[in-house]
Amino acid sequence: PHAKSGCVWPSDPSTKRAPKMALRSAFRPRVPAAPVLQHVRAFSNVSDTLINIPKAKLAPPPDFGQLNPPPRLMLGPGPSNAWPRVYTAMATPMVGHMDAHFIKLMEEAKDMLRYTWQTSNMFTIPVSGTGSAAWEAAHANLTEYGDVTLCAVNGYFGERAVDMSSRYTNNVVRIDRPWGEVFSLAEIREAFAKYKPQIFWIAHAETSTGACQPLEGIAALCKEYDCLLMADTVTSIGGVPLFIDDWGVDAAYAGGQKALGIPPGMAPLTFGERALEKMRRRKEPVKNWYLDMNMIIKYMVADGSGAPRSYHHTAPVSMLYAFREGLKILNEEGLENSWKRHRETGEFFWEGLKELGLEPHVAHENRLPTLTTVKIPEGVDGKAVVKHCLDHYNIEIAGGLGALAGVVWRIGFMGYNSKKENVLLLCAAFKSALKAQGKYPLPRAK
Repeated sequence: PHAKSGCVWPSDPSTKRAPKMALRSAFRPRVPAAPVLQHVRAFSNVSDTLINIPKAKLAPPPDFGQLNPPPRLMLGPGPSNAWPRVYTAMATPMVGHMDAHFIKLMEEAKDMLRYTWQTSNMFTIPVSGTGSAAWEAAHANLTEYGDVTLCAVNGYFGERAVDMSSRYTNNVVRIDRPWGEVFSLAEIREAFAKYKPQIFWIAHAETSTGACQPLEGIAALCKEYDCLLMADTVTSIGGVPLFIDDWGVDAAYAGGQKALGIPPGMAPLTFGERALEKMRRRKEPVKNWYLDMNMIIKYMVADGSGAPRSYHHTAPVSMLYAFREGLKILNEEGLENSWKRHRETGEFFWEGLKELGLEPHVAHENRLPTLTTVKIPEGVDGKAVVKHCLDHYNIEIAGGLGALAGVVWRIGFMGYNSKKENVLLLCAAFKSALKAQGKYPLPRAK
């Protein structure tokens, strides 16, 4: 044993070598025995005579150099910067997607996801794909041709819901509110009485506007009309109070790249029992093989019989590592603490906007703390501000989508990035960008 560390050094019984020499000897490559070398030479001869590799016809591209992305501070609508521990998790060695260790990690991620969504739904899984994949999975599995799907449109992603739904049924109807506003229960009830839908889609967090839709009371209405409640929680999960079971949400999907602080690539999806029953009763197969949850459930969920999991697709192993680690960080912080941190950061940002003379687009009572749409003042070049933040501060923000293009900026303080020091940095960047256009100071916002 080494005198100080207690380590046991490799020994050489034939000599009195120093520990350093013994260690060097222990790790010296061993020379294969002669018979092994003979076999290697024999295989080499076979390779030389039998293998004929054709020449590539296209020349290789130029040397692009080693990957070296710029260190952006990503304060747009997503993705946000991932937690450092998540990057580390992605760099750990892979195991097979059917390996018992991988299945164990997947089950741990599912348990933590249930906590994050506040649901006991058995079918709560990470989908191999971005948030849009989980979104499409919800529509593809729960919609049959002829179903009436009612979409609540108050932003860009409501328009996308109409488009996506129309791929699976010929009966998509809608109700509308101005972008940035939310729906009342009375408006929803009136639409149910008129259309009698089988599926009602609504965004809990509308990423294009920064509006947070109250969901309380909608489930009772859905049950009255034998309708499933489907909720978009992409920008709310982990950062805003969200109670899937208490609010009676039948199906929900999300993304990991926002308040969860995970790179895009795996997306949360949950189906309650009413949704699973509708999926089981389908008259025709799901019109999307890759996202057919009737098949994926045989891989993702143990049936209790002891039967082996069924292979469906090769799950993205490193992304599952990242997904699990991001949820583990949230578990360590505590869900209530994460909600509180995001709210405090949001309020701090809104105060900073007042000091700059800038104003949020959404009313305070309906405003997401995770993502804020900021009105572009008259006479200010919004795109130039986005470019200034990127070129001079390495900060990424985004402009508006659809009807809000050129009207707002979209700013996100989510997950790892939800910190007051990032608010101060962005406010300094905004001030600099406005000065560069001769627009600072602005009149102080109310």
